[in-house]
Amino acid sequence: MTDLLTLISFGPDGWGDEIARGTLITVSLALASLPIGLVVGFLLALAKNSGEPSLRAAADVYTTLFRGLPELLTLFLVYYGVQILLNEVYRLFVPDGFVNVNAFIAGIVALSLVFSSYASEAFLSAFRGIGRGQYEGGHALGLSRVQTMRLIIWPQLLRLALPALGNLWLILLKETALISVIGLDDLLRWSGVAARITKEPFLFFGLACLIYLVLAMISSLGLTRIERWTKRGEVRR
Repeated sequence: MTDLLTLISFGPDGWGDEIARGTLITVSLALASLPIGLVVGFLLALAKNSGEPSLRAAADVYTTLFRGLPELLTLFLVYYGVQILLNEVYRLFVPDGFVNVNAFIAGIVALSLVFSSYASEAFLSAFRGIGRGQYEGGHALGLSRVQTMRLIIWPQLLRLALPALGNLWLILLKETALISVIGLDDLLRWSGVAARITKEPFLFFGLACLIYLVLAMISSLGLTRIERWTKRGEVRR
């Protein structure tokens, strides 16, 4: 038991420092991908909810593509495909040059693409749950379209979409583990390295499971508080 505790301790004799750094990278990756995915997902929902056929078609193609592809394949396309494209362009100016795509940035892009495609459906369902009378009421009050969206539609939209977005956040948090395959030193990668070197796979992969569960529990508590905050103005019946 003492030997196992030593292996997960902090300092030169344990792997605690590496596991902590990996956890920080995992959380940072998820937090960096979330706002991008939310913004793009919201814009996609606006496009799907618009009266412009070309916008609806483009948004449908986007969401169909990234909801249909496996997340790992999307990651490979972003990491290797973008790297090849950038190098081809760069070599037009510097024949012997080479561009290396950062794994963290590639992870953010890939996760944001996938997250936004699903988030758009959550926002779209929320849009369809808001009656046309809300828009007409804003117009009757003399509000512009932007003001109507910000003051009337957005608060309702957030409340309606939040449960689905909360589930997508938990999925995003778990999908960060995929980025380890392109060399990012996240929680799963450090757990694998420690397990391979120490010959204690159950210990380190079990520890990774525990950390992911703790992160999910903290997220669930935070989402519950946010949901209560969005409902603070509702009339109790």
